[in-house]
Amino acid sequence: MGQQDAASDRVPAYSWYALGVLVLVYVLNFIDRQILSILANDIKRDLGVDDAYLGFLYGTAFAIFYALFGIPLGRLADSWKRVRLMTLGLTLWSGMTALSGFARDATTLSVARIGVGVGEATASPSAYSLISDWFPARLRATALAIYSSGLYIGGGVSLAIGGFVVDGWNRAFPEGDPVLGLVGWQAAFVAVGLPGLLLAIWVATLREPMRGAIDGLTTPEDPHPFRGFVQELYTIIPGFTFFGAAARGWRSLLLNIVVFVGAILVAHLLTITLRSGAGAITVMLGDASGVALPPITDQWLLLAIGYYAVFCWASALRLRDYPTFALTWGSPAFLCTILGYGTVAFMAYSASYWGAPYAERSFLDVSKSELGFLLGGGGAVGGFLGVILGGRLADALLERTAAGRVWVIVFGLLSPIPFAVMQYTTGNWTLFVGLNIVVSALAASALGAAAATSQSLVLPRMRGTATATFFLATTLVGLALGPYLAGYVSARNAGDLSAGVIATLWITPIGLGLLLTAAKLVPNAAATIAERAKAAGEP
Repeated sequence: MGQQDAASDRVPAYSWYALGVLVLVYVLNFIDRQILSILANDIKRDLGVDDAYLGFLYGTAFAIFYALFGIPLGRLADSWKRVRLMTLGLTLWSGMTALSGFARDATTLSVARIGVGVGEATASPSAYSLISDWFPARLRATALAIYSSGLYIGGGVSLAIGGFVVDGWNRAFPEGDPVLGLVGWQAAFVAVGLPGLLLAIWVATLREPMRGAIDGLTTPEDPHPFRGFVQELYTIIPGFTFFGAAARGWRSLLLNIVVFVGAILVAHLLTITLRSGAGAITVMLGDASGVALPPITDQWLLLAIGYYAVFCWASALRLRDYPTFALTWGSPAFLCTILGYGTVAFMAYSASYWGAPYAERSFLDVSKSELGFLLGGGGAVGGFLGVILGGRLADALLERTAAGRVWVIVFGLLSPIPFAVMQYTTGNWTLFVGLNIVVSALAASALGAAAATSQSLVLPRMRGTATATFFLATTLVGLALGPYLAGYVSARNAGDLSAGVIATLWITPIGLGLLLTAAKLVPNAAATIAERAKAAGEP
């Protein structure tokens, strides 16, 4: 009987095949996302932009739309054909990556980057759901870990591919190719974008599994799969949010308008204060007399819209599912954990993105190909080892103390600092490469601990919302702010990226304060989940 059960529980070969295809998708996801790092200096030279704009392009332009569209698209992955959704998303972000190669100005490049963010928001929600229906619970963590390896493979390979294509193209066509007039960095975007369109055809051939069947909880197809998607649009996508607020009553609409106007005014004040001049897209405000006020740069405009949208989503969640709201947005332990990790991401994204541009400016005798291979490969190895070892350490410390995982996040915040300072001040290429591995590993050690802690503070049915909220903090605090502010400081210091990256360390005391508070609050919060949920109205 036991042998029959084991045989029936064997994973079909098709599941492993499909997983392999999804890993390729995730590798390409991060290639298209990260290749901008190795191309940054060429873009700066040819388009006449500064480091602040390059930080905006990598961070904010991508992060805002990736984070916001991830919520309604995640809802769509729960109700529609996931293979079809991933195929459409892959086609969109690959097409937009290829379109980046034809950009002749910063505005076109910004729009293309936004498209990449929207398209990539379909990937992980669809993939996580598909993997859960292709693999039994006993192998699900392994399958998800294999899928997640695409992050490090793609991030590392992107720098190597970018450096190889740019060097080879510029040698073959020093004045640009004679047909399309593309230079090296443009050819690199096209080179990594077009394969995605071919991969999308392959993805479309995957068989959609029966939702929930592998767990004995077969879920019938939703007869109205786009209804939930549209509902989420009304809760988080600006423009739709006004209609969603109006449906909840005039007071909700009035508060919504006040928050929106306040966010835009703050963006305007930040523009005046910082005078970054980094945006390719500006919005002109006018007063009642018709006199134009200074423009809002796209960095602060998009951030204002992003934070306003998060407010709208949280407000709608509070009315729709108060117990979930209470255990996430209403929980100081949860908020301190995710915001504390957001500060880790703030510095880690900055160091990761600006590593290649800094090295190219500092080590002039190193070719772009060699630079991309060594930095990309080293970062991939360091990140992979760091996230695995950090996760194991977090689980081990949890057995000793209820706040054990939080202390690993603290370690991920503080331990990279001295090595990052050495990395961005050394004049030795070999030492820079070695420190890149160390910094990548130490920063990555916090990811598993932070994700696991956020999951441990909510009920099982709330984990999807908790995950979405966790990634909002990671993208809107870390990715949307860190790379841009490092670039801003560099632009204000004659392109000194060393000063820019090191300047991001100012956020360390804030992160440390949040995480020390989390270490005090998490044990009690984790032990009282059921009681707090019941007090909030959970059946």
